[in-house]
Amino acid sequence: MNQKQLEQMKNGKGFIAALDQSGGSTPKALKAYGVAEDAYKNEEEMFDLIHAMRTRIIKSKSFDERILGAILFEQTMDRTIDGKKTGDFLWEEKHVVPFLKIDKGLADEKDGVQLMKDMPSLDDLLKHAVERHIFGTKERSVIKTAAPGPIKAVVAQQFEIGKKVLSYGLVPIIEPEVDIHLAEKKEAEAVLKEEILRELDALAENQNVMLKLTIPTVNDFYKELIAHPRVIRVVALSGGYSREDANELLAQNPGLIASFSRALAEGLFAQQSDEEFNEILGKSIEGIYEASIK
Repeated sequence: MNQKQLEQMKNGKGFIAALDQSGGSTPKALKAYGVAEDAYKNEEEMFDLIHAMRTRIIKSKSFDERILGAILFEQTMDRTIDGKKTGDFLWEEKHVVPFLKIDKGLADEKDGVQLMKDMPSLDDLLKHAVERHIFGTKERSVIKTAAPGPIKAVVAQQFEIGKKVLSYGLVPIIEPEVDIHLAEKKEAEAVLKEEILRELDALAENQNVMLKLTIPTVNDFYKELIAHPRVIRVVALSGGYSREDANELLAQNPGLIASFSRALAEGLFAQQSDEEFNEILGKSIEGIYEASIK
């Protein structure tokens, strides 16, 4: 593990950029960026276009020291920016710590939750991530209930995968997302926190993780998780909130930093000049940064 990267993730001022749109969400991300579906004929061309978008964001002068880390899609890890693998470019040129999304998407909803789909080739992927100088991983589940049993199952699966990630010397970002539209969101978060604390307390001293959580209904609700000795950092997903709302909510939770995807790219279009693109991205980054350091 790269100790400089660990120190940056633990104590750095800033946030994580989530640039990990996968195959299923790529058309939506491109459409929001002003690239219609008739602009590409097949999946290969689609992925070329999304990589061009990510490259433009990463190479922007606005993508600077305010960004602590970036989460990449599996294919992005094997692509290059200016002749360097994406992870190497991020760290060597931008001083941004590279993470990799490893889940294969969500299983069908059952009992109010969506577990992660099976990952039969996870060991190969983690070996490859190490070869590509990736620091950590991200894996997402979704909770749409306050029932303790299903939430426990989500957290158990997350930590099971997390321990596998740790065995390769990588840092897992454990992401059990609570749906922001859930009527019992506050109750679900209480159960979730309890289950996460139980799993954290069972980790060995050398098993340190990150958490990616929905911004809680009750301000400062995750302070015990942020202070836990096994937790490197707790980051927040935007979860469907507009960037403005997400920033406002985030600022009310000291110690919680952003890991936004759609909210980061809001207002960016392929047709913009570099000057306009950099200006809009810069304002977006500044707003998220300010909310993350409060």
